[in-house]
This record gives sequence, C-alpha cells and structure tokens, in this order.
Amino acid sequence: MSNVKNYTEQGGEKTVIGGVLEIAEGGQVVGLPSDFTPAAFQADSVATTIAGLVVDFNALLAKLKAAGLMVSE
Repeated sequence: MSNVKNYTEQGGEKTVIGGVLEIAEGGQVVGLPSDFTPAAFQADSVATTIAGLVVDFNALLAKLKAAGLMVSE
C-alpha cells in the first residue's frame, strides 16, 4: 500500500476515502439511499416572556421528534 489516503482498488470495485471527500457546488451523489425526513417548519419565535419561549421551544422539539431527528423518551 502506498501513502495515499484516497484510492480505488484494482478492478474498480472499491474506492477508499481516507481523506476528505468534497462535493463541489452543483455536484451530486447518485444512488445513495437516504431516509432523511426534514422537520416541519417552525416559525421564528416572537415570544416576549420566558413562558412564551418555552412554548415555542417545545414546539420545535416536538417537530424534531416527529421527523425522527431526535429520539423520544
């Protein structure tokens, strides 16, 4: 093995990325399965009290949990 971090093994069946893989603007990855679901929209808080901010924050947490981006208890 040489000292390179990124290489494709003979035959092309396997590529190893040991360094950084940078996707340039406009580039895309094709064929990579993803089950990512964005969270529902949460409006910016306009709370003027701590209690109001708690309500807004808890709404955000609920949306993150519903989207599967945060584990529920």
